[in-house]
Amino acid sequence: MKTEAAILVSTTKPLEIVDIEIPKLKQGQVLIELHFSGICGTQLMEIDGKKGKDIWLPHCLGHEGIGKVVEKHSSVSKIKIDDTVVLSWIKGSGIEAGGTKYKWGKSNVNAGSINRITKYTTKKSSHLDVLLGCAAPTGMGAVKKVLNATSGQSLIVFGIGGIGLCSILMAKELGLDPIVAIDKSEARLELAKKCGATAAYNSNKHGHENLVDKFCDTGFDFAVEATGNISVMENILDHVKNKTGRAVIVGNAPHNTKFLINPNELNAGKSIMGTWGGNSCPEEDLQTYAEILHKNDLNLSELSTTQFSLKDANLAIDSMRDLKETRSIIDMSLA
Repeated sequence: MKTEAAILVSTTKPLEIVDIEIPKLKQGQVLIELHFSGICGTQLMEIDGKKGKDIWLPHCLGHEGIGKVVEKHSSVSKIKIDDTVVLSWIKGSGIEAGGTKYKWGKSNVNAGSINRITKYTTKKSSHLDVLLGCAAPTGMGAVKKVLNATSGQSLIVFGIGGIGLCSILMAKELGLDPIVAIDKSEARLELAKKCGATAAYNSNKHGHENLVDKFCDTGFDFAVEATGNISVMENILDHVKNKTGRAVIVGNAPHNTKFLINPNELNAGKSIMGTWGGNSCPEEDLQTYAEILHKNDLNLSELSTTQFSLKDANLAIDSMRDLKETRSIIDMSLA
């Protein structure tokens, strides 16, 4: 059996849309009819060679999707044929089946462990469900499970892509106030306000050094870094409170880069934290995240404004890179 795929053959080059041969299923593997796939900033880094030497070329990209199970290996008991499932890189329960090798002519095409799937049941479905594979658990989990934020506390979010928006959605759900968004895209900032940000600032037009004085005299309770920008990481602790302030780094920085922290910030009792997928557990958390997404369907309507087919994958990627789309979503039903 063959399927169409978008393949990264060489970094810094456009993807190639080709037919590949699907191998026979192995232990722990299932075959998914993919409905939607989201493009994350991590894929842009892979394509641009910013994650270091790519030893897996040629390979498939993507780690965020939703689809239906059409076939499964006899060893799989977690899900059934026709189940709707979320595909993610975040580890859930079940067999760790590893990556897959496809055939493209005489060449092997690698694919990573996107076979981490979670059954998903909902009465209301939309293309936004694709966010459950990465942006929602990472962004929402960063606020709820890493920072342990509660009602009345304050938050500043740097970077309003899919993850930053999901951080804002969770902050609004939990009753945080104020919620301040920082980005260089006016369209993304407007979207942030629709999703719950109480204020939004363009980092290209306005400095944000005085935001602490403007919103909370002693600093924000929390900060989320979702830009991958080293300079933002270096200054993130400037914005949080002494003794109790916490910042979480979510963004992926380019390979082999480092950032410096003023140790006086740590002596002041501030904390800088990391996270792996928002510390989310798919089986425990996805249903809650889905309810928040669906509650905000109208607010998120401008998250992805263009319908992209798989053949348009390179256009979808460029739209993310040029900030025309907050999250490019590929609709696999489109020709």
